[in-house]
Parts: sequence; structure tokens; C-alpha cells
Amino acid sequence: MMGKKGFWNKCRLRKGKIQGKVLLLVFAAFFGLLAGCGGRGGSEKEFSAFLGQIFKSEVTASTLNMHYNLAHPENYGITDYKVTYGTVSAGRDTEAAAILENWKENLGRFRKKDLPAAQQMAYDILEDYIEQELPAGKFSLYQEILRPSTGFQSQLPVLLAEYAFYDEKDVQDYLELMAATPELFQKIMAVERIKAEKGLFMADFAVDDVAAQCRSFAKDPESNYLLSTFDDRIDEADFLTPEQSEQYKQVNRQVVTGDIIPAYQRLAEELSALKGSGKNSGGLCGLKGGREYYEYLVKETTGSAMSVEEMQAQTEARRKQDMSELAQIAKKHPDIGQKCTNYQLPTEKPELILKDLQGKMQQDFPSPPEVPFAVKEVHPSLEEYTAPAFYLTPPIDDISKNCIYINKSKGDEKLELYTTLAHEGFPGHLYQNVMERSCGLEPVRSLFGSSGYVEGWATYVEMQSYYYADVEPDVAAFLQRNQSALLSLYASADMGIHHDGWTLRDTVDFFGRYGIADKGTIQKIYQLIVEEPAHYLKYYIGYLEFLNLKEYAQGKFQGEYSDYKFHAALMRMGNAPFYILKEYLAEFY
Repeated sequence: MMGKKGFWNKCRLRKGKIQGKVLLLVFAAFFGLLAGCGGRGGSEKEFSAFLGQIFKSEVTASTLNMHYNLAHPENYGITDYKVTYGTVSAGRDTEAAAILENWKENLGRFRKKDLPAAQQMAYDILEDYIEQELPAGKFSLYQEILRPSTGFQSQLPVLLAEYAFYDEKDVQDYLELMAATPELFQKIMAVERIKAEKGLFMADFAVDDVAAQCRSFAKDPESNYLLSTFDDRIDEADFLTPEQSEQYKQVNRQVVTGDIIPAYQRLAEELSALKGSGKNSGGLCGLKGGREYYEYLVKETTGSAMSVEEMQAQTEARRKQDMSELAQIAKKHPDIGQKCTNYQLPTEKPELILKDLQGKMQQDFPSPPEVPFAVKEVHPSLEEYTAPAFYLTPPIDDISKNCIYINKSKGDEKLELYTTLAHEGFPGHLYQNVMERSCGLEPVRSLFGSSGYVEGWATYVEMQSYYYADVEPDVAAFLQRNQSALLSLYASADMGIHHDGWTLRDTVDFFGRYGIADKGTIQKIYQLIVEEPAHYLKYYIGYLEFLNLKEYAQGKFQGEYSDYKFHAALMRMGNAPFYILKEYLAEFY
């Protein structure tokens, strides 16, 4: 069939989204017990104040997290805070559980039915989070902070390079954070050593990947891009005198070359010293309690109420449908392979593509506020370990800060580039974030939600974007079905490896049934999935859940249904687990 040669060839991590708030969740940084909220009841205003307490406590637990969520923390009553990355250590289960129990007790003091729909939804999201996380403390050592593609050490350089300077305090905070990086890495390694002692350390190939990434970043200290990007931001900082600017540049150079670079070098060395400590080079189910952890991770990641077995069944059913439609298109258009190779698009300039998408999406999606955005290229030192593209989310109080990164080394071109920009920009991540931040949601909502919603939405609209491109309908349909089927293979492999215990041999056999026979390529896929459990599920299962929700809406609203209304309702509701979105859809439609 057509897919076996020309189309099953993009076996890689597709796209990503980087945002400061991930650090809070990675570090499980729970701080500050909440004050009591009085007797049962509580007004809309009191509930908002309760959520505000949680937001303030959580967002200040990591300065990087706070800065990427708030451009002006003083407007949220945050003026005195400790500059910190957050806390990372083993054995914080008791403290985290105490915080969650306190949230639960105070949440129970409010009568949900007395609150407006938006706050009822916030109530359910918080309650769901508490109930899910309370029993999850036992999994703290199963989590991996250092991952080749989405780990802390991978995201940190980009987050630092894009750290905005709104005033001089931001510059000072930034430099203080940078100087704290060596101590943070030492704490991360302390956790890694405990994981090694308990047989929960990463596989040797993961060690090699993370260490190589660290060494690549530290390769040429004097030309590291944290120097040039800092200088550029300082030059644009009109609140500094020339003398101050020069002084800060000198301090930054000292911190980058004296703290950051050596920290990455030591991390690579110390991690490599633990090589051979890992007891499991396969999926999570190879660890004691690993399958249970994976089931928790899947629900937390996807925001889906489906069991892993139900996800596997729906994934396979959708793949069969996609494969059937691919075969039908190939039968009707025998020259489809040549057409999919030879088509041309009017432009491959990212800015023009995004403008084209903004125009064509208007029939299906509400218009977003006018916001500026920038398209940048990933620095060469990060190309090998960075996704083909990613989007940096703006602060909730300044939606003008939007940046899409393109990784030129991954070779996206023509329709791949077009759909990638739809995924990251319009109507994908950029659009969804700008719309959500424009709908007046409680600030705390920016800290809770599922990756499955975020990446599922971007994948859902990516599939739609094939039909916006200026290509023949049969070409658009064939390439879209091919991409959907390919993502389903990754999702099946993720669940097979981590839940069912597939070996590399099993994975080779699975992909071989679909014409992918390059063992070297499949080994890379296998290792990537071992390193990044549930990663592909947030894309594919999230995508399927949006299709499920759309089907539900079509049945519920019948003649009143339209894609435009459906998408508008989703934007008004914001990021939430899919079972909560389904419950509240009628309230916002």
C-alpha cells in the first residue's frame, strides 16, 4: 500500500509546548497551608478568594513558574517572594498529602450548587485534581525529572532565553535563578542516586541521551546563546542606564560561564557515573508497581476517563478506519503517491502561513484578539534534542508575549510546515492560550488542567488544517489520514511497551505489520517511548477525546450544532479533563 514507503517515514517526536508551569508539577512544590474559610456555604467572591489563595501559594513556589504565568505579579498581591526554582527532593509524600487534604477540607466548605457555572467547573477541576493526586504520592520516585526531550534540563535553556524583562527586578531575579542552577542540579542528582539505590533509575540509553544533550549545550561556553539572548534583552530594556546594562551583561557572562555551563557539565558526568544502575530498560510495567504508576500517569496526562484497555481499543479502531480510508483514496486516485510528492504550496514563509491560517479558520473558529507573535529558530546547540517545533505560552496577564520556535534541523517543509504551524499557532496552541486568557477564567485555572487537552486540541486542529492548505482535496485527505494513523501507531506502542511489557522485538513486529521495517528507526522509537512514558498519548488520546466530545455535541444539539459553536464553547470552558468538559458543555454552548 502507499503508506509503506512514501508516508510511514516520520518516526519522531512531533511537536511540543513549553511553559513555566510544568516545573511546578514536576517538583511537586506544595507550599503554605490555607486559612479556614468559615462555615459551609460561601459566596462567589469568597470562593474566588479561596482559589486566589491557592494560586498565590502555588505560583510563588517557583519563580520561573511565576514569571511565565504573571508579567506583573504585584497586580495579584505578590510583592514579596523568595527567588527559587522550587523544591525537589525525595520523600515529600506526607507534606504534599497534608496540603491536598487541607485544600479538600476547605473546598468542602462551599456549596457548589450556589456558585455560577464557571466556578462550579473550577470546583470540579480542583476536586478532581485533589482526588487524583492524594493517592499518587507513593509514585514520587517513579517520576523522571531528566528526560531527553521534555525534561527539566532540556526545557530550562529555552525558558531562560525567553525570560522577559519587564523591570529591573526581573533582571535581578533572572540572575539569581541562574546562579542557583548548580545547587538545583545537585538536588536533582541526589534524587537520582536514591532512585538508583531503589532500582528505579533510568535505562543506560537514557543516561547517554541526557548526558549527550548536556554536553552539547555546554560545548562552547564563550558563544553560548544564553549570552547573546541576555545581551539582546538588556539592550531593549529602556529602564536601565547604559552603565547598569553593561554591569548586568558582565554579571550574566560570569554566571553563564562560571555556574550554568559547569552545572551542565557536572550533571552529565554525575549522571554517567550512575550508568548501569537502572534495573529496567523497558516499559514502566517492568518495575514493581510500575503498571499502576503508568495507569495513574496516563489519566493525569491525558485527562481521559478511559482505561488503558479502552484507549487501546479506540486507538486500534480509529487506525483501522484511517487505513480503510487511505486504501479507498488510493483506489480512487491511483496516482495519489505522485500527487502527494509533487504538490506545491504558495509559500513556506512561517509568517505568511500563519496569516493564511488566521484567514481560513474564521469559518470554524471564533476570532481571537489581535496579538503579536514571533517565529524563531531553535539554537543549533539544542536542535538534536528539541521537537520540530514548540510554542511558549504567554503570561495570563499579558497575552502579547507569543513565540513559536521552529527546529530547522528536523526538516519540516511544505504541508508538514503548514500543519506544524497550525498546531503551534492558529488555531492551535497560540490561539487556544490567547482565547483562554481572554475569557476571564480564575487565575488558578492556569495551573490545573491536562496535557491531553493542550496537545489534543493542537492535534485536533492540525488535522483540520490539512483541508485549509491550498492542495487538492484528495491530497489533503490522504496526508491527514496518514498522519492520524501514524500517530496511532506511536500511541499503541506507548501503551504496549509501558502497560503490556512489549520488548524491542515485540515493537519491531508491531511496526512491521504496517510496513515499517527499519530496525534502527524502530529501536529509536522504542527507546524514546521508554524515556518519555505517556508522551504520545497526550497527543493522540487527547485528539480522540476531542473527536468523542464533538460526536457527543452533535448528538446532543442536533440541528443547533455547528463546529463554530462547539469550538467557541470549548474556548469559554478552558483547559479541563474531558469528562468535566462533557458535563459542562451545555452550560457554555
